[in-house]
Amino acid sequence: MAERSTAAVDVADNSGDEPLTAQADQSTADGVANNRERDTDSDEAQGNPTSEESGKASPPELHSGHKLARRYRLEECVTRLDGFSSWRAVDEKLRRAVGVHLLPADHARARSVLASARSSALLGDPRFVQVLDAVEDNDLVYVVHEWLPDATELTALLASGPLEVYDAYQMVSQVASAMAAAHREGLAHLRLNPNAVLRTSTGQWRIRGLAVNAALRGISSDTPQRTDTEAIGALLYATLTQRWPYESDAYGLAGLPKDIGLIPPDQVRAGVHRGLSELAMRALANDGATASRHESPCTTPEELVKAIGEMPRIRPPEPAYTAPPQYQRTAYQQGPYGRPAPHPGVTQPVPTPPPPLQSRTGKALKWSVSALLIAALGLGSWQLADALMERGGKADNPNQTQTVDGGDKNNEQTSPVKPISVQGAQEYVASGSAQAPQDVTNTYDADASTFWRTKKYTDGPKLAPYKPGVGIVYDLGSPQDVSTASIGLRYTGDHTTVHFYATDSLSPSTGVDGMTEIASATTTGSSLTAKASKPVKTRYVLLWMTDVPNAPSDGYSGAGYKQAITDVTFKG
Repeated sequence: MAERSTAAVDVADNSGDEPLTAQADQSTADGVANNRERDTDSDEAQGNPTSEESGKASPPELHSGHKLARRYRLEECVTRLDGFSSWRAVDEKLRRAVGVHLLPADHARARSVLASARSSALLGDPRFVQVLDAVEDNDLVYVVHEWLPDATELTALLASGPLEVYDAYQMVSQVASAMAAAHREGLAHLRLNPNAVLRTSTGQWRIRGLAVNAALRGISSDTPQRTDTEAIGALLYATLTQRWPYESDAYGLAGLPKDIGLIPPDQVRAGVHRGLSELAMRALANDGATASRHESPCTTPEELVKAIGEMPRIRPPEPAYTAPPQYQRTAYQQGPYGRPAPHPGVTQPVPTPPPPLQSRTGKALKWSVSALLIAALGLGSWQLADALMERGGKADNPNQTQTVDGGDKNNEQTSPVKPISVQGAQEYVASGSAQAPQDVTNTYDADASTFWRTKKYTDGPKLAPYKPGVGIVYDLGSPQDVSTASIGLRYTGDHTTVHFYATDSLSPSTGVDGMTEIASATTTGSSLTAKASKPVKTRYVLLWMTDVPNAPSDGYSGAGYKQAITDVTFKG
């Protein structure tokens, strides 16, 4: 892997070439199944930095079914543009869909694409679509990246209208935070647009093409942080108004009317959130924000994150209340049997019910119940008097000691819990990439010096929304009554939260929401014990970690939010 560049992207020096035409801004797919990019905007409409013309090399003539490195089988070409092509492919080794960018090794930008891809891969932030491989193979250079079948482009979301206020707030918060983290590592995007921002089925926003998309097109900028911040402002403007904040139409969105300049979103569309409208202007307007507030402009993603933090938090909308269906009386309750249908408009007399229990059988039943009550009252009074007399006799004899019936059912000792041995385990991945699947056996090998660890995360302790959680499914060999689970932890601090669920196999057929929770616990120490209110019978137990502490750098990973499990024991 190459060292991370302190520049935004490493672009070949083609300063003497002419700028790209609008044709160079057509679609390129970076990871959404059946959802190709539609980059029909020009750089001027997008507000992007300039791009440099590609070299003389033509794109490789490949076809569906071609294999790269005997592993990546090309399936569908989604872009053939400007000397490179983008494909949907299959990783036959791991049996998963991937995306591939291809260009000739002698392409003018081949070296910068490789350098940008390797730098992006080193970031390892789950908020970005991950680069999986970057290879120069004979006469080809190719970059392999994630393919997200459950994600939807922001372009497609805006086709049906502006986003809800909470969704727009989540988008700008997550995208700004991710780009701030990337710039701290010396990486820029330079092509942030609605096609590069995706929303997954879990509501997480992810960014694709970090550094790579700009390198493929030869785009550079003297002010990369300002460029990306303005792009985030344009994304927020589009989510609030369904309009592109420039005069030219782009990404299926209509541009602003000509000759009126940049106007705030709340003047374009009624009902726009005032705070988000001003935030978009602070990111977009080079000379400051709206005239009503005169806030200072946000020129870096870090400043934008700070401005978002100073806003009142926008809460998710309350779920819509659905009135229950009106109660329908049954035919039996309506009592139509043997009665003629009433005529419309005629009030029907209500029959007076007969007095209760006036028959001979009713009278006998009343006397029987009364006799039973009198007998029960007399028996209870006699037992109470006998108990009081016995207590008085014991009080008169101080030498008499009271004994306890050792055979009383309430004094029976509960059966001791016994340890349950683990027969096997497998890492559970709800979304994104795995943590350390090869190390799961270290959690039940009776050796506290070995462990399974998570990756390092930038924010925490809660892993969501970047990842719903991480965990391991344990096989107990046969159905067991599980009442207690204990784990040893490598890192201490505030804080670690673990849930235990009963599931149906090592590869559960349902998500966590469909599983039965056994117990949960939170700790700041190096061990954790979770006890069930009552034992749960299951063969497979999911250990599901949702919160991890901030731990310092060690020999395995840098400082960040992370955790490692040394031992796991179950008792029943």
